[in-house]
Amino acid sequence: MNDIFSSLFSSSSTNDHSKVIDDLEMGQMAANTSEVKNLQKFYKDVEIIKDQLDQVETIYKRLQDSHEQSKTIHNSKPIKQLRSSMDSDVSSALSKAKFIKTGLESLDRDNKESLKVPDCGPGSSSERTRSSVVHALRTKLKDTMERFNSLRERIGLDYKETVERRYFTVTGVKADEETVDKLISTGESETFMQKVIQEQGRGRVIDTIAEIQERHGAVLEMERSLGELHQVFLDMAVMVEYQGQQLNDIAGNVNRANSYVRKGTETLQQAKILQKNTRKWTVLAIFILLIIILIIVLPIVLRK
Repeated sequence: MNDIFSSLFSSSSTNDHSKVIDDLEMGQMAANTSEVKNLQKFYKDVEIIKDQLDQVETIYKRLQDSHEQSKTIHNSKPIKQLRSSMDSDVSSALSKAKFIKTGLESLDRDNKESLKVPDCGPGSSSERTRSSVVHALRTKLKDTMERFNSLRERIGLDYKETVERRYFTVTGVKADEETVDKLISTGESETFMQKVIQEQGRGRVIDTIAEIQERHGAVLEMERSLGELHQVFLDMAVMVEYQGQQLNDIAGNVNRANSYVRKGTETLQQAKILQKNTRKWTVLAIFILLIIILIIVLPIVLRK
């Protein structure tokens, strides 16, 4: 993009989107009085959504730390406590993500209504500002939800490795991938462990079973909750792509309009130069014609 809105389309990092929004809030895009008034409530709503996005980002980092901590725990009780904390965090993140999504939809409706305000119609700086800021917010939410989805996949992979290790601890045999997948997908890992106890009477397996049960419950709950967050991500991905195309169309129209203005200005300048030259040559032609007339008429007059 070569226009003043090019930075709004960057999705390289969350900080880029935050900077775009902050810059706009500080009034770095010029607008007339009507547009400024039109944007005041808009920026208040944007600030609320930004605050919620920051909170979701904080929850993500906390979940990430909790997951890393869970790898070092080998007892059912602390795992249960950690599971409760993580469940609460995911539930909070889901609630905030839905709130943000609803807030963005509300901004979309407000943006349509604002087009009816004098000096704030299609193509105005107010309309472009609103569209660009909402797009930046929606992109930031999409990127955050994508990180939650990556965490969900990582938790699943780590749980799979845990089941492998516990299987080996109990049986002394390294489980193949098919066996591990079956134990996880059918929820038979706990049943299998109990069967081993009955057959082998290995009391030390009890703690392992309790740990596996807690981990399995935690993973199932995480899959469900983070799956809902993933749906928010999918919704945002569709909207970000759609709005990105719209903004590209707006940017293209602005570029074309600027091009037409430049060409019109150049044509006008050329017309002025041509007009000036034409006037100059007309005067010169009249002057020459007068001289010719004098040359012809003067001898006749003198003879008389």
